[in-house]
Amino acid sequence: MRKRLLRLRRRPAGRQTQRYVPARLSARDVLALGVLRLRVRPMRAALSALGISIGVATMIVVVGIPASSKAALAEQLSRLGTNMLKIKAAGDKTSPTPLPEQADAMMARVGPVTSAAEIGKMTEVSIRRNEKVDQGDTSGVSVVAARGDLKHTFEAEAWAGTLPEQGAGKLPSVVLGPTAAHNLGITSLAPHNGIGPQLLIGDKWFTVTGILRSIPLLPELDSAAIVGWQAAKDQLGFGGHPDTVYLRARESALDDVRAVAPATVNPQRPEAVTVSRPSDALAAKQMTETTFSSLFLGLAAVALLVGGVGVANTMIISVLERRTEIGLRRALGAGRGQIRIQFLTESVVLCLLGGGAGVLLGTAGVAGWALSQSWPAVLPLPAVFGGLGSAVLTGAVAGLYPAVRASRLTPTEALANA
Repeated sequence: MRKRLLRLRRRPAGRQTQRYVPARLSARDVLALGVLRLRVRPMRAALSALGISIGVATMIVVVGIPASSKAALAEQLSRLGTNMLKIKAAGDKTSPTPLPEQADAMMARVGPVTSAAEIGKMTEVSIRRNEKVDQGDTSGVSVVAARGDLKHTFEAEAWAGTLPEQGAGKLPSVVLGPTAAHNLGITSLAPHNGIGPQLLIGDKWFTVTGILRSIPLLPELDSAAIVGWQAAKDQLGFGGHPDTVYLRARESALDDVRAVAPATVNPQRPEAVTVSRPSDALAAKQMTETTFSSLFLGLAAVALLVGGVGVANTMIISVLERRTEIGLRRALGAGRGQIRIQFLTESVVLCLLGGGAGVLLGTAGVAGWALSQSWPAVLPLPAVFGGLGSAVLTGAVAGLYPAVRASRLTPTEALANA
């Protein structure tokens, strides 16, 4: 702090008078005054800044985790492809208009289509581990018939055994989704007495030839038992009409394929066909997560508000405790502006330290959660700067009243009540 607090000024009439004019404090002096008191009472400062830290950390987390989730979704969609279309029969759920049996072949003839497959549900067919299990107890597993290029259309991978296109032919074999395998207790395809795991579908025995990995774009297949199309017709009385047709097309022509699909699979009644894109469901899920993030941002703002009230309370107590210091400084020539800037700086520095700690905590939280979910860790810079800016703004607002109150104390009033 500058040592010279008095300055000699000359009046225009030539008389020399002494006038007490407080010297301006440099930025270094202001910062030193702001940090000094925090170093004297570190525990109080830490507890006061805790609310700010929690608020900023929450803000970082609720922005960083959805950003990481969005990046993971973008990678997943890039890997799975957004060029899949799902064609379903529309109409009443109890009696939808059936699609023609060769719907997949019809769509495969469309130029931009690269692969197609179809699925037919068999709602009346039960699946059990053995005949001792009640027919109504299917363990939540549905039986479907499948035909077409399942590997390239579904981007399916086998966790064990073979993929549906290899095992879903005329032979009585079945491929299980991961959830279906878990529910039925099929954890291995190791043969017993030379025969692989057997399941009773309807009144026929089928051999489990494969277990799929989860297909994110088609979660309905995770809990399905997939049977070959012809085997389903021969062994289970399947009628042959698909419920859903899946296809892959060139990304650039996807909208055109989507437009012609209803008339292609059902020329007589194109209005009875709906076409959707499975990747849109994942995007909608991301939007839902973003909505919840907005809610948590509101909670972060509440935490900042509570932290700001705590800082304001701490600064008011500090003013009451330091009346002697304030009176002494005023008696030595410090102006009201210097007193205001001192206490305002203390409040801002306190909140800024809390904000910095909150950024570190929030960053660690985002990185830890992303690592646990195998996501890329994304920390948006606007969230970091926004958190620090919110902390500074909170400090300025919280310290304004205590600073004004301290500056209004006169030297005699402050020293008399010391």
